[in-house]
Amino acid sequence: MQREEERKMIVCVSVVGHQNNPLYIQSFTDADDALKLHHVVHCSLDVIEERVNNPKTTLNEAFLGLLYPTLNYKVYGYLTNTKVKFILVTTDLDVRDTDVRNFFRKFHAAYVDAVSNPFHVPGKKITSRTFAQTVSNIVGSYGLN
Repeated sequence: MQREEERKMIVCVSVVGHQNNPLYIQSFTDADDALKLHHVVHCSLDVIEERVNNPKTTLNEAFLGLLYPTLNYKVYGYLTNTKVKFILVTTDLDVRDTDVRNFFRKFHAAYVDAVSNPFHVPGKKITSRTFAQTVSNIVGSYGLN
């Protein structure tokens, strides 16, 4: 039986470039789950591509909503105007969209700060310790981790 504090948490956040190249991925679980979470993030890229390239769908906002649920996770997506994708994986199966939207707004602001650094090379992985710490703080501020 899962404990209550284990049930509600962000387990992974990811930034994926416009060419589907991973720019940043951080998991907040055991190392054993990291590979599984990488797979979940990779699978979500197909869902994002379907939504973006579907001519019947017009994207009015960056928040893509729930990409897909699994038995243990819910995967949410966000698309910047430069086609960079943010992916959030949570074990909280009752999370509200407004909380996820707010998370992505803060995450996007942190991303902009990181890539605005003159030492960051566009299109390359984000290696900033400040960005990693900011992401951890954002995740922690939602009480989901």
